[in-house]
Amino acid sequence: MIRNVVGAVLALAGATAAVLSPFRAWYDGRHGRDYALDELFTGITEAKADLWWSLLLPFAFAALLTLVGVVLRSRLLVGLAGLVVLGFTVFWMVRVGQYEGSLTVDGGGAGLGDGVANALGGGILLLLGALVMSGRRRKARKGPEERTGRTWPEEPRAYAPPPGGPGPGTGPDPREDPVADPYGAPAGDPRESAAPGSYDPYGSEPTRTFEVPDRDRDPDQDGPGTR
Repeated sequence: MIRNVVGAVLALAGATAAVLSPFRAWYDGRHGRDYALDELFTGITEAKADLWWSLLLPFAFAALLTLVGVVLRSRLLVGLAGLVVLGFTVFWMVRVGQYEGSLTVDGGGAGLGDGVANALGGGILLLLGALVMSGRRRKARKGPEERTGRTWPEEPRAYAPPPGGPGPGTGPDPREDPVADPYGAPAGDPRESAAPGSYDPYGSEPTRTFEVPDRDRDPDQDGPGTR
């Protein structure tokens, strides 16, 4: 946060210096707003340029990039603004040197003026602001658990025998050996020992069948000893 604030201050100061530089003397007392933008490609002349078609145009564009970069905390835009300012300033110096034959620095105003110094200083401040800024921090990508709010079930763990005990596949299966009831019930499954249809899973007694005697039947027919 602090780095972004310091970088923004440096960038805004550099953009301000760059925009104000065309209104200062650049060479032999001639202001930067007097140099037409197309003269950088066709050659320097003595004609006076229009204000918005002079060196003010690229510097104003650089100031706009700086404002957008500071708002978006974009180091790329701020650095690009600094390169624009330095690039046009150096390109102008090359063209003026070709036109004049050489570049001189004279305290009396006969050579390079303070407008060039403001432009160079503004471009350097823009680059420093881009280096100081930390930029925008990218948010970490959330996993499927964080996006959906659900957690995936754990994978089943393999059976591990206790230390010193038998491993899987050795010895009898404890599920095959019936365990006697500590309350006195016989061991084993009562469904196996009970007669078919007599086992009640709810704990009632086994069902018993009784033969109902036939009243119309002659007792003598049952044989002796059945009276």
